[in-house]
Amino acid sequence: MEARRVVVTGLGAISPVGNDVNTTWESIVAGNSGIDFVTKVNKDEYPAKVAAEVKDFEPKDYMDKKDARKMDPFTQYAVAASKMAVEDAKLEINEDNAYRVGVWIGSGIGGMATWEDQHTKLLEKGPRKVSPFFVPMMIPDMAAGQVSIQLGAKGINSCSVTACASGANSIGDAFKAIQRGQVDYIIAGGTEAPISNMAFAGFSSAKALSLNDDPQKASRPFDKNRDGFVMGEGSGILILETLESAKERGAHIYGEIVGYGATGDAHHITAPAPDGEGAARAMQQALNDAGMSASDVDYINAHGTSTALNDKFETQAIKTVFGDHAYKVAVSSTKSMTGHLLGAAGGIESVIAIKSIADSIIPATTNYETPDPDCDLDYVPNEARRQNVDVVLTNSLGFGGHNVALIFKKFND
Repeated sequence: MEARRVVVTGLGAISPVGNDVNTTWESIVAGNSGIDFVTKVNKDEYPAKVAAEVKDFEPKDYMDKKDARKMDPFTQYAVAASKMAVEDAKLEINEDNAYRVGVWIGSGIGGMATWEDQHTKLLEKGPRKVSPFFVPMMIPDMAAGQVSIQLGAKGINSCSVTACASGANSIGDAFKAIQRGQVDYIIAGGTEAPISNMAFAGFSSAKALSLNDDPQKASRPFDKNRDGFVMGEGSGILILETLESAKERGAHIYGEIVGYGATGDAHHITAPAPDGEGAARAMQQALNDAGMSASDVDYINAHGTSTALNDKFETQAIKTVFGDHAYKVAVSSTKSMTGHLLGAAGGIESVIAIKSIADSIIPATTNYETPDPDCDLDYVPNEARRQNVDVVLTNSLGFGGHNVALIFKKFND
């Protein structure tokens, strides 16, 4: 049986640069940063001072106030972005199709703020004061669970937890579930709300966060003076469905998902494998899955975290897979503007990849000022580029050695 073609028909986003897809995309194209001094923790207590926070988000705009109170922000973001994506796809979920609509939303950490808040209550007021909703608010799969409940989707309901690769893994896994006929539609992506004292302290102790105290300049992927990532939050969601059903519904098709590669480094809990060996295998797998060669790719939305090792080894991985074409393909990291959304990164970056194809624009890597001899590719410095984009590969790489590459292409019947 031939694998079914899977297309993207809806998009949703809550991000540091906008609380919908259009605002997010326009900010990215303009090179506007969502990074500022952190407000969700007391910046005076930490060496890192900046974060990419979601601003002016009102849960009640997307869900009942009573329901929202039982959700951690990571779940609220996912519900909001999912409702936007379903509306954008004009997908009506009803008794006839509910069993064929799945949800697959990844989160790397889950309800970190809820955990912290309830732990404080435990210490200060004792176990009886811990909320009965503590566990269902905290667990990472609850974003997928709540989206399913809120929207009535009764197909496969899952959550890939692979650190910073969670969103991309979830989209890839959802793509394969549709390909093999398990469901016809999946609400897929990633979500994260990690900006809490514990997470900020943990990443600070690991010396992973940028110590740059100029918010606009702190995230600088591939630049010689990069000094760590900037923590971000939000959610990026796609509606994936079979080509057949999209045509039947007369749905607007943004693009097609054609390739998924996923590998393990088997190397180190936080550092990437030398030369980006695992990332290279994931990209090659995705190309093989898509039946494409490296020269077909117009743009790589890089993982590009602005950390010393990631940017160097991801660059080497691209060279390994793309050979001479590595110097011709445009590579950029939109984390220069959004910060690093951890488990939601693959979700928001897949939305960006699809918009890049739809609008023929390649976003820039902002703050690229001082070239690094280890990073010598075309990183689309500081200004978005208008050119035809047929194929985009997006990378997500996570602690634990998880490597994911997804390939989207322009829809062509």
